[in-house]
Amino acid sequence: MNKDELARVAKAMVAKGKGILAADESSGTIKKRFDAIGVESTESARRDYREMLFRSAEAMKNNISGVILYDETIRQAAKDGTPLVKLIAAAGSLPGIKVDKGTKPLSFCPGEVITEGLDGLAERLVEYRNLGAKFAKWRAVIDIAPGIPSYAGLITNTHALARYAAICQDNDIVPIVEPEVLMDGGHDIDACYDVTQWVLKTQFQDLYHQRVMPEGMVLKPNMVIAGKKSAKKATPEEVAEKTVKCLKDCVPATVAGIAFLSGGQSDEEATIHLNLINQLGPLPWPVTFSYGRALQHLPQKLWAGKAENVQTAQRAFAHRSRMNGLAAQGTWKPELEKVGIAA
Repeated sequence: MNKDELARVAKAMVAKGKGILAADESSGTIKKRFDAIGVESTESARRDYREMLFRSAEAMKNNISGVILYDETIRQAAKDGTPLVKLIAAAGSLPGIKVDKGTKPLSFCPGEVITEGLDGLAERLVEYRNLGAKFAKWRAVIDIAPGIPSYAGLITNTHALARYAAICQDNDIVPIVEPEVLMDGGHDIDACYDVTQWVLKTQFQDLYHQRVMPEGMVLKPNMVIAGKKSAKKATPEEVAEKTVKCLKDCVPATVAGIAFLSGGQSDEEATIHLNLINQLGPLPWPVTFSYGRALQHLPQKLWAGKAENVQTAQRAFAHRSRMNGLAAQGTWKPELEKVGIAA
């Protein structure tokens, strides 16, 4: 593997004031989101929507370091025939690709799942690299419920993530390692802390055993936060403090950077938490965002499948990207949100 190239790309992915746009929604997921705005999820509609984001010059050049793509998207061309990966690269951003094949129920572990996609991964990575991908993403899903996660459920997923990361680096692709502890349950923030700590400590042990180079990877973790159904909500300050403590306890300082998932938080909530986390610095690694819905929710709604709404939606995307770019530096302020999409 080319260690210098892996380290260079990983460092660029977490560049100051920039973060990663997760535009890798599966066909099923984006259909649900299009249904909510009254748009039929056709290949051309999905292309038009993502082209709108990638042609948002202000956002892409100033605040988006990389874009995670879905298999369909990395192969698509814009209306004028330009490959979408070239639009991304022209804006100074890095194209990436989701390579996992989703989750399936895990045998003998009721209520738990395993992410699949290791078979044939090396060959797929060669193809994706030829299509322009510089990095990849694989998501493991860890739930919190009575008796969950089990030891078997946890180690099966962290081992698969570590194997994926090693295969990526062997093919000169930077892996985003995403062990997501879901915030869907009724657990409090302390339960999330305990499980997240267990997941991350196990994850980095597995990465070490698979000989993954920390300088050539990006971690995409959840924040330590109470479940959506919890009666005991945590303050933003508590979320930031517990998240930073957990990461410092578990993540080697040599890791290239951390790019949080938003995990069901509202747009502004994800920004507030990221900002407070960075204000607790200096931290051992760059800490930024890898958001999907928290960057796209308002632009998608404003776009609504209509060409005349493109500029308004792009302004909304630029604003949300800028807010998170500031939060990644700990310099976001609530009053900046009032400027809105007219900024």
